[in-house]
Order: sequence, then C-alpha cells, then structure tokens
Amino acid sequence: MQISRIIELLNARLLCGDVDADINIAFSSDTMSDVLASPEEIDVLLTGLVNPQVVRTADMLDIPLIIFVRGKAPSGDMIRMAEECGITMIVTNQKMFVSCGILYEAGLNRKETA
Repeated sequence: MQISRIIELLNARLLCGDVDADINIAFSSDTMSDVLASPEEIDVLLTGLVNPQVVRTADMLDIPLIIFVRGKAPSGDMIRMAEECGITMIVTNQKMFVSCGILYEAGLNRKETA
C-alpha cells in the first residue's frame, strides 16, 4: 500500500517525506523498547509518543514511515531529523486503535492465500 493511500484512508497530513513508497507491515506502540524488540521487519510505526527517540528508533530499524496518532504533532526539530534520515512522517487525528483497524481493513499486513 502506498503512503499516499494511507494518508487518504486516515485523513492524515503529510509532515515530510515521500508519499510513493510501498508499505506492507505495521507496528503500533508508544513504547520504543517494544518496537526495538519486534522480531518482524516494520514498514510503518504508529505512535502517540512525540519525542526524538521515535525518530532514532525508526532510523535504527530502517522504518520508512511514522504515523503520529491522536493529532500529536512532532516538533520542527523532529521533522528535520526525519528528513535527514529519509523518514516520512504523517499525522492523523484518529486514535491508534481506529487507525490500525482502518489500515488492517484496507489490507495492510494481510497475507492472501490462494
């Protein structure tokens, strides 16, 4: 699923980055230690945590997209950090649970079997 489609589904706002990248696997947490402990590759991190550690964690794990939920907006410094790391950031007013449900229903992180 392209980031542009995610923005549309979540009625989100682009803060920085590329909207054409493909996203397959989502992870949601406000605890960065849980993100770091994930055994799976992560393409998008949904979080309500707004501090520089979110960008550092995404950079360490090569996560190309951060979605801030509940209307939480990162600082200008965080946006600049993300731009330097090549990370796309968007913000939505949706709650985390609702955001995850919308993305799941749209087919994100769903494997189809023949």
